[in-house]
Amino acid sequence: MRGFRHWRWHLDEMYVKINGEMVYLWRAVDQEGEILESYVTRTRDKKATLAFMKKALKRHGSPEAITTDGLRSYSAAMNELGNRDKQEVRRRANNRVENSHLPFRRRERAMLRFRQMKALQKFASVHANLHNHFSLERHRGVAVGRELGPCPSQPRASSGDESALDWPKPHRDRGLAGLALTYARRRIAPITLAALAR
Repeated sequence: MRGFRHWRWHLDEMYVKINGEMVYLWRAVDQEGEILESYVTRTRDKKATLAFMKKALKRHGSPEAITTDGLRSYSAAMNELGNRDKQEVRRRANNRVENSHLPFRRRERAMLRFRQMKALQKFASVHANLHNHFSLERHRGVAVGRELGPCPSQPRASSGDESALDWPKPHRDRGLAGLALTYARRRIAPITLAALAR
């Protein structure tokens, strides 16, 4: 994945409570909504931002533009890294990463929160890998449906009717039950965590 300079990154931080203490989960998302990096810190200062950005840049290369919110630690860290000219701060420009927090929040509630930072970091990285693997909202979503053919529960398309070949949309608001239903409909084999660890 290194070296795709046309990428646009969206960076944001979200708070997570661990035993009543606030910690911050930093996340980097690309223009397609794929989660690039997750990083947990106790603070939201320049040092934490710098550590997160160095980790993301080392792993994924340098993007064309980085969209952030108005937090001053982003500009301070980007000044030190020398890529301040790539930063974009506009109203509603960071909605891509704000919306990517929602599936994580749903899983957090279902798991009844976290009790250790190490468990949060591990879950965030595994959740990001699974989300990226099964995300059907990117540009590849239609191609996957077309490769597998029409859904068996839908009527066969007549000669000029392309709409009958489109599969139903995934059930995003139903958590794991919705994911399982989506995979069953699309006949996608479920992935195991052991396969991701390789």
